[in-house]
Amino acid sequence: MFDENLARIRTHRNNIHRYRWLLRTELSDLERDFIEKRMADEQAALDALVAETFPVAFPLPKDPSSASSIMGAAS
Repeated sequence: MFDENLARIRTHRNNIHRYRWLLRTELSDLERDFIEKRMADEQAALDALVAETFPVAFPLPKDPSSASSIMGAAS
């Protein structure tokens, strides 16, 4: 399953790169709108798949003073 998700991530990423390349070409407004929507759809799918595949979260401290104490400990 992990390998399948990596392949899907790679496919979404490649599609996004292809759409970015197309957006640098001469397009009609209709074509540009279509590609921008497709790129947004691909990005949303990529974000969801990455979150599902790598479910790691780093909670941020709620208290700003605790952030400075963490940063001080890291130095």
